Amino acid sequence: MPAPITLVVRAGRHDRLYCPVSARIPVPAGAPITLQNAESGEPVVSQARLTAEGVELTWILPRLERGRELHFRVLVGEQSASGAPYGVTIHERPGHVLDVAIGGRLVTSYHFGPELARAFLHPLIGPDGAPVTRAFPMLDLPGERKDHPHHRSVWVAHGDVNGVDDWSEGPGHGRIVHRSFLALSGGPVWGEIAEINDWVANTGEPVMREERRWTIYGLPDEVRMIDLQSTYQAAYGPVTFGDTKEGGLLSVRVATSMDARGEGQIENAVGSIGEKETWGKRAHWCDYAGPVQGRWVGITIMDHPENPHHPTYWHVRDYGLMTANPFGLSFYRPGRGERGDWTIPAGEQRTFRYRLYVHRGDAAAGQVAARYQDYINPPEVVVE
Repeated sequence: MPAPITLVVRAGRHDRLYCPVSARIPVPAGAPITLQNAESGEPVVSQARLTAEGVELTWILPRLERGRELHFRVLVGEQSASGAPYGVTIHERPGHVLDVAIGGRLVTSYHFGPELARAFLHPLIGPDGAPVTRAFPMLDLPGERKDHPHHRSVWVAHGDVNGVDDWSEGPGHGRIVHRSFLALSGGPVWGEIAEINDWVANTGEPVMREERRWTIYGLPDEVRMIDLQSTYQAAYGPVTFGDTKEGGLLSVRVATSMDARGEGQIENAVGSIGEKETWGKRAHWCDYAGPVQGRWVGITIMDHPENPHHPTYWHVRDYGLMTANPFGLSFYRPGRGERGDWTIPAGEQRTFRYRLYVHRGDAAAGQVAARYQDYINPPEVVVE
């Protein structure tokens, strides 16, 4: 049996909470692996996958204080029999719907049917088992706002892609068409939905190809964490994301009870509060929090530092909309002669990454600033 591999995880300058960590380990592809806490010998739930660089092992740090480190041991040739209480499963059901569950409980569903203008996640179940996004127009529930029927829970869209409206569902709108899945996989630590989409004009002519990848982490009920990676490919000629406020490469419509017109609160990474202070402003993250069934919850969108135009601008409204839209400069900064149009040359591609984080309480109670550091400055992992 090969000698064990030691992994040293260093928290660095930040406290860590439910933080995914990964390491590339020198083991044969497909070899049985067990991860252990090196001090206690207890098994640690982990998940391996083969990448172009080798085998990547991922697990979750429930908690690690700043300045501290943990040691783990990888046993090759052994397979742990330990359970995964927060394992992720993905099940396709009729109607072009993928149900995503954590620990056997539904967390969200991905709707991608050919009749849709674009795919979306709905519902999104947050802490304490309550939906944190609006159900309309998928469901007609009493007390919900009925405006903007194209705001479908959690989605990706932009209002001007080579002149095509891929934001609204009005006359002449474009569509984002699901072509195929690259991966549909669950696991003890994360699940993945990866697909190929074409953004098309209302004539059916393709404008842009997209490779979209959702990663859903298996975490306890008090938090939800979903990563989105979208790679936009100028496969049919140059692609220009036009200057418009109508868009969001990750978009959320929060539950009506969370609206900032009522008790809800919008807050961004620099401490600005409310639509007036956050709309059209740049920030590393934006959080929308408010009451759902009597308890406060929040939804954060985090912008990755490798994204073009980072930190992004935010199209965020008191009535419940929050989107990361880096392209609408003439709307955000009127009268300055600035334009936000952005072009991918023919044959090239660009990638955008975001993290969706659902938590209890407002941004402070949810420790959003600290969790953003988990995203952009993860713990150091040393393979010994």
